[in-house]
Amino acid sequence: MGKEYPKMPVVAVGALILQDRNILLVRRTNEPGKGKWSIPGGTVELGESLKDAVAREVYEETGLVVEVSELLDIIEVIRRDDAGKIVFHYVILDYLAKPVGGTLRAASDASDVIWASVDEIMNMEITDSLRKMLRKLKEKGFFS
Repeated sequence: MGKEYPKMPVVAVGALILQDRNILLVRRTNEPGKGKWSIPGGTVELGESLKDAVAREVYEETGLVVEVSELLDIIEVIRRDDAGKIVFHYVILDYLAKPVGGTLRAASDASDVIWASVDEIMNMEITDSLRKMLRKLKEKGFFS
């Protein structure tokens, strides 16, 4: 099934990776959100557990090995074209993760990687879904 103009929603995962109160961001090379900063992530492969998908996507995009813990948020991304047809429909499960190995580098679907604080991130060109999640987590006192 293609990711553009799908026949059904696509299940995806993301990783909010924390280190020293900073979050790891990747600059997306593909739509949706091409050119914007976001957390690492991608689609779940058939037969793959959600946490395994998180770990695989993080490694593919950043070179880091992570320990995946709790589910933080579920976000839905629906984009329509000018005719009203659905171009993208993702159901994204975002997990908390921490780095435990690997070497940081931009790879796969990421053109760049950086560590940034929540306050810095909120002033960057980030995906709408990341902005929504960070606002929600700030309201809950997650970063206090």
